[in-house]
Amino acid sequence: MKRRREMEKGSEIRCAIEELSMLIKLIKPKDNLDHDSAYVPTTPFLHVCNLLLQVLDKIGPTMLVLRQDIHQNIQRLEKLCECDPCVYSNLVEMLKKEGSEGNARKGPSCSKAFVWLTRSMDFTVALLERLSKDPGQKMEEAVEDSYNVTLKPWHGWISSAAFRVALKLVPDNVTFMNFLLAKDETYDTLKEEIQTLISLLEPFLEDIHSILRSYGLDTLKSM
Repeated sequence: MKRRREMEKGSEIRCAIEELSMLIKLIKPKDNLDHDSAYVPTTPFLHVCNLLLQVLDKIGPTMLVLRQDIHQNIQRLEKLCECDPCVYSNLVEMLKKEGSEGNARKGPSCSKAFVWLTRSMDFTVALLERLSKDPGQKMEEAVEDSYNVTLKPWHGWISSAAFRVALKLVPDNVTFMNFLLAKDETYDTLKEEIQTLISLLEPFLEDIHSILRSYGLDTLKSM
């Protein structure tokens, strides 16, 4: 309840910065990533995913399919962590287990959930970066451009077709930014917070992708 109340006091962007800042401090090693001993804490990682999910919610029905996918993947990892918190409090241990059993690429694996949550964060970063650098860009173009460079290369034709149909439902830039504004927050402050979030997310995601590559999951595609 405390976490929920704190989130209500500020924007999703501000809360994501706070959660991500704490998550980065927990990840190890920080430099020269040793994938065998890497540590990505499950619960803090999922907290960040939930906050970024709320950012995508502001785009409206266009993100419905992606939102459902993110929510299901979060639930899958939460259930795994709950079944054995001592082992699965580290997402890398999950990758090791499913990799050794040969299940990482089969069915609705937790490894797949980790991959797609990471890619969803890639999309969020790309979108926020475009809107921050070029506020005049049409929202529809920003969403489509971000999708094309982050999710489309890994989506099958069904997912891509669903996205193209929903793309017509995006709000305009001003409406989207207004949704992200916290109470009494200015646009300038929001833009600064977006830049701060991007600066935290980009190196964090580079480390996560490095881990995924080491387990052969970086080229995983959907149907």
